[in-house]
Amino acid sequence: MQDTPPVRVTEVHRNGLQARGADIDIRIPHGPDATVGDWLLLNRELPSASEVLERKSLIKRRAPGRTVGLQLIAANLDTAFIVTSCNDDFNVARLERFIALCFEAEVSPVIVLTKTDKCDAPEEYIAKAEAVSSAVPVVALNAKSDEPRTKLAEWCKHGQTVAFLGSSGVGKSTLTNALAEDTAIATQEVREDDARGRHTTTRRQLYFLPSGCAVLDTPGMRELQLTDAASGVAEMFPDLDELGTRCKFNDCSHTVEPGCAVLAAVANNDIDATRLARWQKLVAEEEHNSATLAERRGKDKAFGKMVRSAIKKKKR
Repeated sequence: MQDTPPVRVTEVHRNGLQARGADIDIRIPHGPDATVGDWLLLNRELPSASEVLERKSLIKRRAPGRTVGLQLIAANLDTAFIVTSCNDDFNVARLERFIALCFEAEVSPVIVLTKTDKCDAPEEYIAKAEAVSSAVPVVALNAKSDEPRTKLAEWCKHGQTVAFLGSSGVGKSTLTNALAEDTAIATQEVREDDARGRHTTTRRQLYFLPSGCAVLDTPGMRELQLTDAASGVAEMFPDLDELGTRCKFNDCSHTVEPGCAVLAAVANNDIDATRLARWQKLVAEEEHNSATLAERRGKDKAFGKMVRSAIKKKKR
């Protein structure tokens, strides 16, 4: 273990990884396919050959923009605090996306409502958040008070790794500061005219608290495309997923087909039509992205095989 001590990735830069361990704080050149939160066995002689240890969880999304690929967000999380404000930032569809992402990664999601001190009726936002999923706890707080340390304490124990996910300006860095009892992380106020946040945190960074808890602060995500997350979407909408199994046709799209159990539930007012539309959108998006990525992987694999074959012939 002296030659290969364990270290944990705290930041990802264009020129490599930042990792920390016992009396170790090192920049590792590109080589390990790792993300923030990963554990590595550090190869002291050749750091770029350091080994990525098996992950217990991995949050990922389709890479933003037109790139066909995956972006790794964080590894080895125990809890993800999905942060939103009691203002115009609050968006049920976005919360559902984040929750599905967490369910797929087997990370426990918690909805955190901030800016309760600036809202006349926070209980309305609390009720809406609690209605998103009965499996997800909801915590409402003032991020600039002592409430984060007390209300989030049960998830921030020794040995746990937590992350703050959400839009810009909702208070993720402020919450990280509150847990660390520090003000070293820069923060900015939201614009008052439209409640839109400014990007303060520009990269994901893992902080280690005196309590023994690790906290990941993340930039706001403007684009969150799901891929390889079918089970997470199903777990986010368990009632609709179960209803779909009762449809007359196995490939029912739940739009016009006869014998559709989902449409029947909507007609009987058992299912909200807008929630059904959000589910259908996520299912279609996830299927499209997963198929696109599978095709890309297949092409990359075929290309690699062709290159290896060409190299082998050249050596003869």
